[in-house]
Amino acid sequence: MTELPEPEAGRGQVVVRIRAVCVHPADVAATTGEIPLGPDVPPFSPGWDIAGEVASVGPDTADLGVGDRVVGMIPWYTTRGVPGGYAEFVAADVDWLVRLPDGLEFVSAATVPLNAQTAHQGLSLVSRAMLPAGSSILVTGASGGVGGFATQLAAQGGYRVLAQASHGDEQWVHSLGAHEVVSRSADLARIGPVAAVFDAVPLGEAAAAAVEDRGILVATRPTPPIVPARGIRQELQLIRLDRKLLADLVEQVAAGRLRTRVAATMPLTEAADAHRRVLAGGLRGKLVLTVG
Repeated sequence: MTELPEPEAGRGQVVVRIRAVCVHPADVAATTGEIPLGPDVPPFSPGWDIAGEVASVGPDTADLGVGDRVVGMIPWYTTRGVPGGYAEFVAADVDWLVRLPDGLEFVSAATVPLNAQTAHQGLSLVSRAMLPAGSSILVTGASGGVGGFATQLAAQGGYRVLAQASHGDEQWVHSLGAHEVVSRSADLARIGPVAAVFDAVPLGEAAAAAVEDRGILVATRPTPPIVPARGIRQELQLIRLDRKLLADLVEQVAAGRLRTRVAATMPLTEAADAHRRVLAGGLRGKLVLTVG
């Protein structure tokens, strides 16, 4: 842990007093060198999803005021950790933030932005395929953050959802709206065939085995190209910040129409241990670092 000067809000920015920041596999990937960071970093700060209160407001900033509760996503794919969310205070562009509804506490809110937006945007790729009503979709990694939101959103969208769950998570995944829960160890070639797979793990070729001819496979990280013989459309969904969408998803969580879960909270000072727990696997829900 390092003491740095408190940031100041620039034009169109606010300083957020962080109360909770979600620990994502992407944070771990950055600190272990799996995400290319460019020649000027490190040092950098991990952390995409933040929740807290506005501590100060910069010039020409009208949308938010001091004391407002906010949740948001630092677009880490552009900031590369300058700034990042693992801090007591962050100078954030207003466009990164939305108001936090009453009744939704900081810790749960911090699990929403990256995971829910990725799920929604990936399913938008599926919807463009104009599948018939009631088509089957397989969600891999449905026990996780992105997969859990994808399961809920797909069920709400009228798909018949087959969801792959880790051992012991079957009941949770069923509660998210899955019509059928598939074991993590199942041979996906024997599942379906389904019109689409939302590959949140991702599994790549193993997930493609469940897709019907001329179906669609959406992955959340780059995977090797699949054999094109069956005409399967392969899509990659990388997160992009959409403030309007984020506000809607946060409202749905606050209203109970979407569910999220937290495995544990840990103080910011124990961030390194939190990363070790993510690497070890087996978490049921997200780890969230709390500040103050």
